[in-house]
Amino acid sequence: MRNLRLLTISTVRFALIFLLAVSCSSVRQTGSQMEETSSIQPERPIPYPLEIPAGYLNAVETGTRTAEGEPGPSYWQNEASYQLKAELIPSEYRVNGSASIEFTNFSSDGLPFLLVELSQNLHKAGTMKKENTEITGGIELLRISLNNTELEEQPDGQPLRQGEPSYLIDATRMILVLDETLQTGETADLEIEWTFVVPQQGASGRMGHSRDNLFYIAYWYPKVSVYDDANGWFDDPFLGNAEFYHGFADYEFEVTLPDNWLVMGSGEFLNPDDVLADHVLERYREAGNSDEVLPIVTEADFGGATQFSEDGLHTWKFSAERVRDVAFSATRESVWDGARTPAGDLDGDGQEEYTRINSFYRTTAPLWTEQAAYSQHSITFLSEYLDLPYPWPHMTSVEGEEIIGGGMEFPMMTIIGSYNGQNPQRLHSVTAHEFAHMWIPMILSTNERRYSWMDEGFTTFNTHQAMADAYPDDYENLDMFANYLQIAGTDYEGPMIRWSDYHYPGPAFGVASYPKPASVLQALQGILGEELFLEAYHSFIDRWTYKHPYPWDFFQTVEDVTGLELDWFWRSWYYETWTLNHSIEHVSRDGSETTIEIRDNGFVPMPVHLTIRFENGSEREEIIPVDEWLMGKKSVTFRIESKETVESVTIDRENNFPYVDRSNLNWNR
Repeated sequence: MRNLRLLTISTVRFALIFLLAVSCSSVRQTGSQMEETSSIQPERPIPYPLEIPAGYLNAVETGTRTAEGEPGPSYWQNEASYQLKAELIPSEYRVNGSASIEFTNFSSDGLPFLLVELSQNLHKAGTMKKENTEITGGIELLRISLNNTELEEQPDGQPLRQGEPSYLIDATRMILVLDETLQTGETADLEIEWTFVVPQQGASGRMGHSRDNLFYIAYWYPKVSVYDDANGWFDDPFLGNAEFYHGFADYEFEVTLPDNWLVMGSGEFLNPDDVLADHVLERYREAGNSDEVLPIVTEADFGGATQFSEDGLHTWKFSAERVRDVAFSATRESVWDGARTPAGDLDGDGQEEYTRINSFYRTTAPLWTEQAAYSQHSITFLSEYLDLPYPWPHMTSVEGEEIIGGGMEFPMMTIIGSYNGQNPQRLHSVTAHEFAHMWIPMILSTNERRYSWMDEGFTTFNTHQAMADAYPDDYENLDMFANYLQIAGTDYEGPMIRWSDYHYPGPAFGVASYPKPASVLQALQGILGEELFLEAYHSFIDRWTYKHPYPWDFFQTVEDVTGLELDWFWRSWYYETWTLNHSIEHVSRDGSETTIEIRDNGFVPMPVHLTIRFENGSEREEIIPVDEWLMGKKSVTFRIESKETVESVTIDRENNFPYVDRSNLNWNR
């Protein structure tokens, strides 16, 4: 996939592959012998070149990205800083907010307008949705000022005119017309005031409120959309299903609530001395230096966990740098456990650094007494496994039964269900999963709304590694494959590369986003070997830290690091719904020669990893290369010379590959 220009001429290259398939002959000898082939008519689909969007190809052409999968010499990102204020009124389930936003255009283009996302408008009557959603009225904008000019909403039916400042709301999107085009290096200043009613299960269970003692507030402020080098303005609406694509920004925000509500939010907690009761503050400081999980707030502290204030209100302050988003929780009757955990050497000084662990949960969620320990393991393991130390001052989990069943991630914050009545490992697993999202998409900011498999698939794979580390006897690759294999090759399945909101709801979206891409990463590791796979994986993470990778950046990074051409792999797994289905058809012996016939009953071309065991107990590993299938064959005859009788033949003994039928992968004499 090195020459991206050639990929646009897919018919020419397909013709070349076809001619090679029908005219080439080959003989392979490596102590074993492959059957000589000549003038083979293709019996199967042969992977053809990838379709790559014109915008991405243009980014490579202009030097913002490279054909090797790296950010190019001309790579740019826009920047923003947010000053946010929120007043949460629990009795009214209402948030009143204000924002002062400074947006700087570092793109190579002049911008005549800004695009802003209003996620809460998912809850407005009449907006498009992918599922049933509570109607609360969405976000009510009270005031908008752009570069000190008060904006009025464009009347219905009237077009926006360049140079005439105004705004137009379309579902979850808002267009702000500038008085003058924002040129490269120039800054726009935006001020907005708003209010909204908090849905009980907002944004499809990603935020909301529960039992009048818990709020989890996310998607709560107008946010300038991403304008990137491959796509321009990202203007896909939020439909409640596929998630988000955000740019990096710096945030200062404060949250005002009545006394005795505890708040935690994305970023550094700036004023614990002002808001926490003295005894809670002391425990908070102690927990921040403790490797053992300590109680910060217990049931006995409910109603007295904050300082007394004359007006009955407290304002909690937070600061975060270079993050995609901010969220906050407000709890009144939740236990608060805390500790620290190793996160690696972030600044390269050779010293281990730590991050704070916070766990908020109600006593009706007994499994959560161990959740802080699960958090410690997850952060420490993932920092090491991904070769990128966790970079932020805390990682906080909030139990949110009645808002969410699984979990949802935000920078430094996650909301997770109670998992009552389930195996405790399930809670550990969802904790590891949400924490793994701190790397993708919170540090590698992928486009989740179009390519959910990038954030969810990588994260599902990373979760499996974390759980296998914690419970080595309970987790194997077949567990990761299982949900994908339930619908593999059926009409329920859709290709992973399809834009996420264009999958049919249910299994198609879920499998293409979570278990299939995780299974495919394991298959890639099976081909490359763990060491080379991790070298490529870590290179991808390093290259795109705090940047915006697209699928082809990952594909090309792997090829660049490994030196392999893998178009056949990307096409077969990411662009198609083909299946992997080898079988051992026949094993026979003639003198000292054993003949093994392998048939491919699926369409995915993959190398075949054979383990051959002899009667004397010795074993031999052989690989039938993928080239045999790329020549259009459906079966391969493999011969080995040995004085010993073959006792058994096994395909994929290590369970590295997601075969749809494993019943034909073993032969015993």
